[in-house]
Amino acid sequence: MKPILLSLAILPVFCVTLMAQTSPTNAPAPVGTAKLPSTIVDWQQMHPEPVTNGVRRAVFEGPTTELDKLHCHITTLNPGESSGPPRLHLHEEVIIIKEGLIEATCDGRKQTVGPGSVIFFAAHATTSLKNVGTTPATYTVVYYFTPLTPKN
Repeated sequence: MKPILLSLAILPVFCVTLMAQTSPTNAPAPVGTAKLPSTIVDWQQMHPEPVTNGVRRAVFEGPTTELDKLHCHITTLNPGESSGPPRLHLHEEVIIIKEGLIEATCDGRKQTVGPGSVIFFAAHATTSLKNVGTTPATYTVVYYFTPLTPKN
């Protein structure tokens, strides 16, 4: 299956992920321990943590029945800020834009996308994100590790 078709096929799972968020009373399971349980948490109950480029909300991280690790966080970038310098990711990553304008860079190629857009970064891609709008940009990041994901 082509990568874009695969990412579209798993998109409904990740859309549900936007709503399946861990609450303070249900902390993420450490990697290698209990499987992540099904959980639903309201956006208003998430705890934003200030970071130098905006705000980050940890959602969940841990093993599942099918994955070695499933990770989700939500980032809000301030106008003009980036996710950091371009870096190589060994895992696949899905990003769903909630609000704002994001310039996504993948292996030197740039494209600007807005609310409702979905980005799929394939394994071994060098990527970065930048808020190129005049308002905060918020997006959800989901990545996962399988037995095929390199350990380093």
